[in-house]
Amino acid sequence: MNKEIKIPKWFKGELHEEGAKVQNPFSGSTYKLNNVELSMYDFIKGCELVFRTVGYDRINAQELRDFEKALYWFRANNPRAYMVLLD
Repeated sequence: MNKEIKIPKWFKGELHEEGAKVQNPFSGSTYKLNNVELSMYDFIKGCELVFRTVGYDRINAQELRDFEKALYWFRANNPRAYMVLLD
């Protein structure tokens, strides 16, 4: 059974039309993500990039909450992909 994964209401990022294979830059492992998972993955990686660029001391509370919600969402919806790509 293939359950349909829906984007959460709080998510304000771009929703991709298609999924794609993603590679962990550190391990080289890859994982195929559907369009919703890919959208959330891109949001997480984008947050990480912005946080590093502007400095963690300049991140507002809402940005940090959204980032943490995205990580939680990804772990809950695809724990295997989370372990391969984000852990």
